[in-house]
Amino acid sequence: MRQPGNSRLFCVCTIDWPYLNQNAARFFEESGLQGLSRAFVVPVIRRTTFCFTQGRPVGWPPGSQGNGVMATVDRWLLPDGIEEVLPPEAARIEVARRQVLDLFQSWGYEFVVTPHIEYLESLLTGAGSDLDLRTFKVIDPQSGRQMGFRADITPQVARIDAHTLKREGPSRLCYAGSVLHAQPRALSSSRSPIQLGAELYGDASPSSDVEVISLMLAMLQLADVPDVHMDLGHVGIYRGLARAAGLSGEVEQQLFDALQRKAIDEVVALTADLPQELASMLRALVDLCGGREVLDAARDRLAGAPAPVLAALDDLLAIAERLAARFPQLPLYFDLGELRGYHYHTGVVFAVFVPGVGQSIAQGGRYDDIGADFGRARPATGFSTDLKTLVTLGQAEIVLPSGGIWMPDSTDAALWQQVCQLRSEGQRVVQALPGQQASAAREADCDRQLIQHGEHWQVMPLAS
Repeated sequence: MRQPGNSRLFCVCTIDWPYLNQNAARFFEESGLQGLSRAFVVPVIRRTTFCFTQGRPVGWPPGSQGNGVMATVDRWLLPDGIEEVLPPEAARIEVARRQVLDLFQSWGYEFVVTPHIEYLESLLTGAGSDLDLRTFKVIDPQSGRQMGFRADITPQVARIDAHTLKREGPSRLCYAGSVLHAQPRALSSSRSPIQLGAELYGDASPSSDVEVISLMLAMLQLADVPDVHMDLGHVGIYRGLARAAGLSGEVEQQLFDALQRKAIDEVVALTADLPQELASMLRALVDLCGGREVLDAARDRLAGAPAPVLAALDDLLAIAERLAARFPQLPLYFDLGELRGYHYHTGVVFAVFVPGVGQSIAQGGRYDDIGADFGRARPATGFSTDLKTLVTLGQAEIVLPSGGIWMPDSTDAALWQQVCQLRSEGQRVVQALPGQQASAAREADCDRQLIQHGEHWQVMPLAS
């Protein structure tokens, strides 16, 4: 690639778009790119591409060679999909986290904290191969064993329930924490989301599924996420038909893939050698998607299915009816060929979508088998979401503390006592540092100041 009207060659560097937005001034100042032409800044999804001429970036100030520029940039440039959250957005996320956890607690869910990293055998126990692929792996320098950074908190919480708490009755647990993905969930997804969720253990009835789905919807209402609609499915329907057909593991996987793509020709070919009734029912899964009428159609088209399939349909119908009664304005969409988390979930699966976002913003389902991998089988159902996505999409007003009291740099004991009292009352007090000018109070978002009157200190409006 050549610069128009110039014979010098270009080279290209890419910079992650969110971080350029946050740090543009710093980037241009440190890189000497103040004169960079806007024509050479090309946004590409989440990244920005900069074109450089041989030996000097386009728009580089005359006389500057740019030696060591990229080394300077590399010192603060973050990897793709890894974000830093700046004020005031970080404060908004923290306020939302506390609000959601308070909501969970009001439903009886207890908060747990899981480790960021642990031995790989433990971290991936009971998890599917997709979680293995999303897990960053390192070697522990102390033991020499392989470790992994958590990519999903759900299996860790399941271990806490089955192996650590060992409760006999139902157990309700919730969590919130950052996770790390080796690969992003989608093209523009973060690789460091803040996963937040709730899990209910010890009850296999549809009532538990209704509870966690209702809690998830209450969370979305709290955040005021508009225009949500829910997809519902049940992996037990396909699993029951596949077992009745005696499919090999390879064919079952191929048929699973074809159903996800709604590839009817492939589904027909893969079921050509099966008994006609079973083949017809498996093929019907491609078309059984839509509104509430889908469940009625499924009863007709799957009437001859094995008992586990009919039981799964009954559970899905019961869940749908109770959700419709609780959330009459919620659009429900059913897809009996939707097998999200097929190798992990065992029953109902659900996801919430909003217009303009190409992936679910909250999702979950039933996963009754995971406890067995920790030595104690327990029915389980739950959901998770990304807190940062929740805050971005939500329209609820998150009120952040504003204003504060400016405290002069002083060794006066009475001043210190006054400040301690103010802080204990929830007031924000910022201490001036040596050499700071009065204008620093405004920069620190202070609107009041402590003024000494005799032996006492009083809070007064900040002088303009």
